[in-house]
Amino acid sequence: MECNARAHSVFKKIGITEVEEIDSIKSCGHYKKGQFIFSERGNPMGLYCISSGKVKLVTTGENGKEQILRLLKDGDVVGYRSLISNDRYHCSAVALEDSTICFIPKQSFFNLLKSNAGVGFEIMQLLSENLKTAEQHIVSMAQKNVRERMAEALLFFKASYGLDPEDQSLNVAFSREEIADFVGTSTETAIRLLSEFNQDEIIQLQGKKISILNCDKLIRTANLDV
Repeated sequence: MECNARAHSVFKKIGITEVEEIDSIKSCGHYKKGQFIFSERGNPMGLYCISSGKVKLVTTGENGKEQILRLLKDGDVVGYRSLISNDRYHCSAVALEDSTICFIPKQSFFNLLKSNAGVGFEIMQLLSENLKTAEQHIVSMAQKNVRERMAEALLFFKASYGLDPEDQSLNVAFSREEIADFVGTSTETAIRLLSEFNQDEIIQLQGKKISILNCDKLIRTANLDV
């Protein structure tokens, strides 16, 4: 199976021989919306690459509440941190929509890291970017009020998945509970804030679809420096 997402993945700089080698040993599977790709505390056996679709990384707290850690799309790789550190998964990967995901066995991925410095550099950059994003999210959770966090979350969803060109709606369908989990608030509060943003004509709600009407006002509400 040829991967159209390779051009913007960590494998974008590998040679034809390495591409053929990976293609010969990888396996690709189709995951339905809500299906687990791997589960928290599981042992990593290889690297997952998103060929098409959207995935969320989540962890569950002691109270059973889910916390969304990261959002991923086609071209992204999943599970590399635990694989490299030889540790169990610290979170679960769940399909946000029907997705096609390829799997590269652990030893084959390590062989590629050893033979191709470019891939190793891409992985280091990815680790650095994810650490920066995680630090920013921690600061936001600690220092911003819930209204600011909601506005910031909507902007993050836009940056992650883009907008539908026809109606400027977020190109992803989240449940209100999922949005609340990302913001770090109750579902009831998330629903109230989205309704307020709708009344203020910052966004427009149509079922699960959320259209951004006033991006500048959303940025101001999030109290972001741009």
